[in-house]
Amino acid sequence: METTRKHKVPEMEGFQARWYAKNRGTEAQLAQYRRQAAEVTAGLADGAEILEVAPGPGFFAVELAKRGYRVTGLDISHTMVEIARENGAGLDIDFRQGDITHAPFEAGSFDFLICQAAFKNFRQPVAALNEMYRVLRPGGFAVIHDLNHEATAADIAREVGGMNLGTVSGFTTRQALAWLRRRAFTREQFEALAAESAFGGCSVTTDGIGLEIRLTR
Repeated sequence: METTRKHKVPEMEGFQARWYAKNRGTEAQLAQYRRQAAEVTAGLADGAEILEVAPGPGFFAVELAKRGYRVTGLDISHTMVEIARENGAGLDIDFRQGDITHAPFEAGSFDFLICQAAFKNFRQPVAALNEMYRVLRPGGFAVIHDLNHEATAADIAREVGGMNLGTVSGFTTRQALAWLRRRAFTREQFEALAAESAFGGCSVTTDGIGLEIRLTR
């Protein structure tokens, strides 16, 4: 597999970023973030340092911080960083603008790293994985959630149906997910990328329309 992808996805800025943030901030979505925050941090030590790569509007990072963790968010979008800082005001979260392939952190800075719905857009996926490995402490681990390239249209319809969006936003979201799925990786492709990276391998499980990838430092 090529370690650099040919097509660059434009960074989400301005109106597009704020539209995305609005649609990700519904009550149903926020409840899902709370559940996910509890699930992914199960067994994580109190006060652990977490890096969220591409946190977008910051809703998930907020839920992690509310659970007592020290959270840093790194997003390539200037607008998303602004929105995330607004949403995380008053909490122990450091949102920064930057690129995960050149992460602005010292080696061994974090105990846990999470990246949701963004990995398929990285032009240099192996370089991104190598940086994730570098910034984790020995024994630390990373979790990547992203679309499954093999998800069906029916799978996407069921997923969007549970988001409680309006008719127009629901249609737009289904269309967007169908388009993004074309860029997404399969289980086998993720396994190949992880094997090529400093992690040397990963475990992959199917979760609805997505995949969960776990990697250990």
